[in-house]
Amino acid sequence: MSAGLDYETAGAAWEDAVAAAALLAIDPPGVGGVCLRSLPGPVRDRWVQIARELLPEGTPWRRIPINVSDSRLLGGLDLTATLRASRPVLERGVLAEVDGGLAVLAMAERIEPATAGKIGAVIDNGEIAIERDGLGERIPTRFGVIALDEGAEEDERPVGPLRDRLGCHLDLNGIPVHAAGGSEYTAEDIAGARSRLSQVACTDELVEALCAGGLALGIGSLRAPLQALRAARAAAALDGRDTVEQEDIALATRLILVPRATRIPEAPPPEQEEEEPEPEQQPAEEDQAEEPEEQPDPPEEEQEQQPEDEEEEQEAPAEIPAELVLEAAKAALPDDLLQRMKINELAQRSRSQTAGHAGALQQGGGRGRPAGVRPGAPGGKSRLNVVETLRAAAPWQPLRRGGEQTRRVIVQPEDFRVTRFKQRSQTVTVFAVDASGSSAMNRLAEAKGAVELLLAECYVRRDEVALVAFRGRGAEVLLPPTRSLTRAKKGLAGLPGGGGTPLAAGIDTARELIEGVMRKGATPVMILLTDGRANVTRAGTGGRDQAQQDAQEAARGVRIAGIRALVVDTSPRPRPMGKELADAMGADYLPLPRADASSISSAVQAATGVGR
Repeated sequence: MSAGLDYETAGAAWEDAVAAAALLAIDPPGVGGVCLRSLPGPVRDRWVQIARELLPEGTPWRRIPINVSDSRLLGGLDLTATLRASRPVLERGVLAEVDGGLAVLAMAERIEPATAGKIGAVIDNGEIAIERDGLGERIPTRFGVIALDEGAEEDERPVGPLRDRLGCHLDLNGIPVHAAGGSEYTAEDIAGARSRLSQVACTDELVEALCAGGLALGIGSLRAPLQALRAARAAAALDGRDTVEQEDIALATRLILVPRATRIPEAPPPEQEEEEPEPEQQPAEEDQAEEPEEQPDPPEEEQEQQPEDEEEEQEAPAEIPAELVLEAAKAALPDDLLQRMKINELAQRSRSQTAGHAGALQQGGGRGRPAGVRPGAPGGKSRLNVVETLRAAAPWQPLRRGGEQTRRVIVQPEDFRVTRFKQRSQTVTVFAVDASGSSAMNRLAEAKGAVELLLAECYVRRDEVALVAFRGRGAEVLLPPTRSLTRAKKGLAGLPGGGGTPLAAGIDTARELIEGVMRKGATPVMILLTDGRANVTRAGTGGRDQAQQDAQEAARGVRIAGIRALVVDTSPRPRPMGKELADAMGADYLPLPRADASSISSAVQAATGVGR
């Protein structure tokens, strides 16, 4: 949702947001939860307050910090109680405590994939399985999740598996404070709706309409239609009805199906095509009816057609809900959906390849963020984790004491636990820029402007950047990896244009530079800006066919080396050469016809995470 919404649009968006809070309060496990995208502020605080006030008295409400430990999240061994009782004592985790209520996940866009996976597994199974520290317990729990998404950029979102399990996706950015009013519902209304929820029924036609609507919107997960069905039943119960109606389906479509749409639904085929032959067939039937022997037949045909007409009338209502689902979806779909799909797709692929926006994670060592524990003896870079060591030794104390009454804790070498650390390596972005005559004539200026914008973003993140230019008969490293923004701008400003396109030489030079970066333990990213039309071979001679073959071989070398890359086709009219080059390189391909420096920079940032 963009900033600067008019009052009417903002008011409608807020009403839907409040309705989502009410539906979640009625059926937390069924709706799944709410992914609330909003920067911290009074509007978000007001929505969270409403969501909590709507819960009936006694409904659990727990906040989960981003750095929650596994023992606090899932439960585990209570060390103090275990040492006091001389037997394993289970400590309930926050997910067990929130059974039947709502868990609020702070800064959900920064949650670790492992933590999100554990929460998702509990949601799917409806129970917590604890099998460690000498414990073997299964604790049933069903709850909803409010994920507070504070991401400022388009690709800063909670991981996909977590978002898929949250039914409603809301965006409060752009809603002014004066439009964020109160709620027309009360906790008593929610309690009454909860008592009626089990009696609410939904026809098979409406269920099929939700499934068909999800398919038409390009939603691959079956969870979305199921969550939409549960939300529609909750809406009917809130309105005091025992049957789901079309207005409930429309509300569930806006809240659950539309935010997950990946395509605009196609229009149904016109019905006139089926009705066109009928006028042509009628005269023939009338001519046949002129014969005296066939005069008694029409009454029988009419009698036979009557049941068919009745069947058509009975089938008609099954088509109406499906159309309503699509109409409701089209009315709520953003206008720029198709424009954002390509960038979002590249951003999703980028985030699945590497976690976070910085370099790849490096395990081990004595520096970085704690990442759990492992058995092992302390020494060197390994640090003893005293609490986890005592936790491992606690269950064995009765056996080790042999019945003696002593306050000592007997610790043996197999109980030692050392802390594991992880840290992100340095990110180095290598820009390989086509400065040949064809590129200079087309969009070298835009490419240089985009690189300068990206260099500034990398400087803010303290990432290193390098610049390789190829033109004429070869390629050169204009800027080795550096953090100096001044040096980078000087090297870019002095980049001339003209001459042939030694594409293979440019790729080889960038690859060699990146291989040196990889040997130092850094995480490299190659961004190749070119029109893909090579005409200079590796030997520095002319010949377009041989030059294209050399470029393909150089691209395959990048793929074999396992280098993450992005090919930005800067030609005014993208040709197959750019896509073929990206396929051979194993890189993302981004054609950008008629783009300026700002749009190229935004697209590259979304596709690679550079500068975030």
